[in-house]
Amino acid sequence: MVFPIRLGALVLLPLLSSNSAAQSVIAGPLTLGAPWARQTAPTQKSGGGYLTIRNGGSSSDRLMAATSPVSKRVELHTMAVEKGVMRMRPVPGGIPVPAGKLVELKPGGLHLMFVDLKRPLQIGETFPVTLRFERQGRVTVKVRVRAVGAAMPMEASHAE
Repeated sequence: MVFPIRLGALVLLPLLSSNSAAQSVIAGPLTLGAPWARQTAPTQKSGGGYLTIRNGGSSSDRLMAATSPVSKRVELHTMAVEKGVMRMRPVPGGIPVPAGKLVELKPGGLHLMFVDLKRPLQIGETFPVTLRFERQGRVTVKVRVRAVGAAMPMEASHAE
């Protein structure tokens, strides 16, 4: 009888950890889901941040800027393959968040770039990021640091 209970606990533990790591923030019509970043090496000067933004409203919005105490500045970036080379560039004019749509900031695409990190980002820690939207204004989320090779959390990749 002890074995099934232990097995059940082992099966549930990752699920509980995953859910407790995700933090959705609702700000007016916007739902900001599963904010996360990848850990950085001790000498690394920049790092990526990711989340989903669902606009449940009838008016479009735009992510204009972001700030965080972990870096000197935060830039809104996009990553794209041009002539077979992966290039990362700032997004001029912000990131559109159309009414009724989901925007994913994820590895290999749109993302936050923490520039001039003040210290390495370590697995398991959380830190605040304040996002500034054109309509909604400032919204602060807690970002959880995950492993270097981490992919989108399940809760973010299945957001509707």
